[in-house]
Amino acid sequence: MKKITGAHAFIEAIRCEGVKHVFGYPGGAVLDIFDAILDAPDLQFILSRHEQGAVHAADGYARASGNVGVCLVTSGPGATNTVTGIATAYMDSIPIVIFTGQVSTHLIGNDAFQEADIVGITRPCTKHNYLVKDVNDLGRVIKEAFYIARTGRCGPVLVDLPKDVMNSLVNFKYPESVSMESYCPTYRGHLGQIKRIVGMVLKSKRPVIYAGGGVIHSNASDELFALAEKIRVPVTTTLMGLGAFPSGHELSLGMLGMHGTYAANMAVTETDCLIAIGARFDDRVTGKIDEFAPKAKIVHIDIDPTSISKNVKVDLPVVGDCKLVLKGMLDQLEDMKQEISELRNNSESWLARTDEWKKEKPLRYTQGDTIKPQYVIERIDEIAPDDTIVSTEVGQNQMWTAQFYRFKQPRLFLSSGGLGTMGYGFPAAIGAQVAFPDRTVVDIAGDGSIQMNIQELATAVQYNLPVKVMILNNGYLGMVRQWQALFYRHRYSHTCLSTSPDFVKLAQAYGASGLRVENPKDVDDAIREALATKGPVFVDFVVESEEDVCPIVPAGAPINNMLLV
Repeated sequence: MKKITGAHAFIEAIRCEGVKHVFGYPGGAVLDIFDAILDAPDLQFILSRHEQGAVHAADGYARASGNVGVCLVTSGPGATNTVTGIATAYMDSIPIVIFTGQVSTHLIGNDAFQEADIVGITRPCTKHNYLVKDVNDLGRVIKEAFYIARTGRCGPVLVDLPKDVMNSLVNFKYPESVSMESYCPTYRGHLGQIKRIVGMVLKSKRPVIYAGGGVIHSNASDELFALAEKIRVPVTTTLMGLGAFPSGHELSLGMLGMHGTYAANMAVTETDCLIAIGARFDDRVTGKIDEFAPKAKIVHIDIDPTSISKNVKVDLPVVGDCKLVLKGMLDQLEDMKQEISELRNNSESWLARTDEWKKEKPLRYTQGDTIKPQYVIERIDEIAPDDTIVSTEVGQNQMWTAQFYRFKQPRLFLSSGGLGTMGYGFPAAIGAQVAFPDRTVVDIAGDGSIQMNIQELATAVQYNLPVKVMILNNGYLGMVRQWQALFYRHRYSHTCLSTSPDFVKLAQAYGASGLRVENPKDVDDAIREALATKGPVFVDFVVESEEDVCPIVPAGAPINNMLLV
């Protein structure tokens, strides 16, 4: 067998994992790998303009496609620039593998040029990480990295590659399987516990399904839909669960939590049986823990045993993959036609009550002479194709999108939920566009957040990625300003963006297209023009400057204590 370098072995390994696209940025410690990339025409490398953007792009690629996203950067600052993106993926359980260059093994610990202990730095925000010290370990490590990233509760895995390891020669053979005694995720839920869930649900009078991102990660949306329709149970989702159950369906309550719908928050407060599926009871969902679902027996289905009873004590835990557990529940219900009929009859008054809540206090706004941001989002939803992938930045733009865009399918909504990373949306949209070059991809942004990674417009232009960026330009760091207005007596400390650039000219400077919209009657035409334009487009919507996201649950309050206007 002919020996090859570690750099060429790296290329062969990721090929074996089915990798077609890699996002990243070159540097001295990874020059051998980048040289090897030139010998791999079937592998497309996407050059970002900042390493954080590269990780977010890999993240967006993974969320949209369901495949592992891959990122390659150099050592030192190249590696440390990835940390925010890695933490973002970690908080939202996104499968990505990050390869970082490292100084030669004999220099590690000597404060060599562009040396950083990236393994130590990222240990708290990776599912696992590796430092490869022997080229003979390279194949096994990469095989394990992809396996860990995509199995169990998904997450980011980092592999640190010293320069001399990439230079070394090896008789390379990629492993066909993984054997890790210490890592064995549980996929099949305990049958006895599944039977108990079914029994508990059938005895309830006011059941609610609370679905999170785990439903999407496990591709369990069909099973969730089948269960909800079979037993006629209303469904609320987390921010990460948007699209797991079709928005607009008669059983949909919308999103719950701090900016959730009145119907969802009231239903969770009044339910007697809360069925949590692939969700982790985040503080933005629960509000005041002691008053969250106070009347309910709580079922929690999750593949991660450490998430169960971590934030909220549950009555019936099931550790397992959401898809398989839901299939198990459906199998149990197959021969229970009479019991299901009784539940559905008993639930009619409950469904009528949830419908009343929807009608009593729906999400609303009033469109006047100035453009309301909610209106822009509703019009994008109406005009864009049904399979449009929508990413968001973080802040008001994110919450308005969650409230007013009707996500009917999974993997169409990309947003930083757990970490709340401004600057996530644009590079994530680029990653999604790479995964789906023929689909419409839209990033809904704020004038503050878009500037966090605005340099990635050069990436979109270079690779002719036609991402459409819809900027809700209100002249503020909107969500922070809103909190200052509500809870700090309108003392706007450093939240006014009076010196933002001209986004139209900036887009044109990068070689993209730019549009500005100041009148509500021009919104539809601008959206249509942007969608019809080849290449990336920035649309600068000048919106109402002090519009608030409502409802809002004040920090520390129970979720039924909502400020509605």
